Amino acid sequence: MRVGELAARTGVSVRALRYYEEQGLLSAERSPSGQRHYPESAVERVQLIQQLYAAGLPSRTIVELLPCVIDGRATPALLKRLEAEREHVDRRVTDLMHARDRLDSVIKSAAGNMRTGTPCR
Repeated sequence: MRVGELAARTGVSVRALRYYEEQGLLSAERSPSGQRHYPESAVERVQLIQQLYAAGLPSRTIVELLPCVIDGRATPALLKRLEAEREHVDRRVTDLMHARDRLDSVIKSAAGNMRTGTPCR
């Protein structure tokens, strides 16, 4: 599939796909005219890259982790790195849950104040 189709199917911009290619996260074959052509498996790979970015991993870390994530190949050092990244994600999830709980508290308080006519500060 061409780059525009991959972008449409994944919701990722063409520019981002080109960046992924520059970073070694994604590869494409080139037609004689230089157009990029991606295999069907590129859709799932782009979705995985997006998930790892959303988890806070930088591209250089994703490049290192992709072989393990995709086909299970890992060295002891890479497994240790994966465990560290997982702990980092766990901390972010905990922080986000605390932020959500705080927002719930503010919303509940503000809703109660609206019923009583007390201004929120």
